[in-house]
Amino acid sequence: MPVVSSRLLTAAVIVTAIATAATLASPGDAHAQGPPSMEHRVFTIDGHGRMPYALSLPDGYDPDGEPRPLVLALHPGGITGAYYGSRNLQTIFEPALRGLGAVMVAPDVPTRRWSSVVADRGVMALLEEIIDQHAIDRSRILVTGFSLGGAGTWFFAGQHADFFTGAIPVAGRAGDIDPDAFGDMPIHIIHSRVDEVVPFEPAEAAFRQLEAAGHPVAFTPLEGVGHFNMGSYVESLRTAGDWVAAQWDAR
Repeated sequence: MPVVSSRLLTAAVIVTAIATAATLASPGDAHAQGPPSMEHRVFTIDGHGRMPYALSLPDGYDPDGEPRPLVLALHPGGITGAYYGSRNLQTIFEPALRGLGAVMVAPDVPTRRWSSVVADRGVMALLEEIIDQHAIDRSRILVTGFSLGGAGTWFFAGQHADFFTGAIPVAGRAGDIDPDAFGDMPIHIIHSRVDEVVPFEPAEAAFRQLEAAGHPVAFTPLEGVGHFNMGSYVESLRTAGDWVAAQWDAR
């Protein structure tokens, strides 16, 4: 389904995250690749402590081969415990974005929100370490997240437009945005009209504001999908990933 900045997409894919993951990896699918390798690691934030994170390396990854895109996946709020980011990566972000062939990183938020000074410093230091240790294409670095992680996506995209080259906030509170803060970064917003936790209207307003500023932006408004039905966002996230990749290819 093609997406351009001024088109609104509608989706109502009522499936579980795991069932969707199986569909995305089905034989004959253009996005089909083998499962990634997944590692659980710990990163130490100077002056704060340990931040667990998951690292996903795509099928066929060669550290001496072609540089790969990098995806930062930010988990929602709610459940606590080590490697919560990993659980969301495995059920939502990695199946949806597998077609990018990217290295993916999913840290656990080290404080109560992704926009804190500690989280900002720790996540960015982690990403620099990942880039130093892996074959990464610095022109293809995507940040995405759901709910709390969606708000974090807006934060990291606005704070580090010189680092990230794409953003997909999903069901995340946009707040007051400055289109100039994002440079020329492609942004694809996903939000449900019936979201009972994070209101829809600010997401649509952010899209309109970015579109009016001539920013590369797309918007997928979902119909009939509740905030907590995360599996129903996977297909739209996949489409958004394709859109971001097309923006990268066009440059």
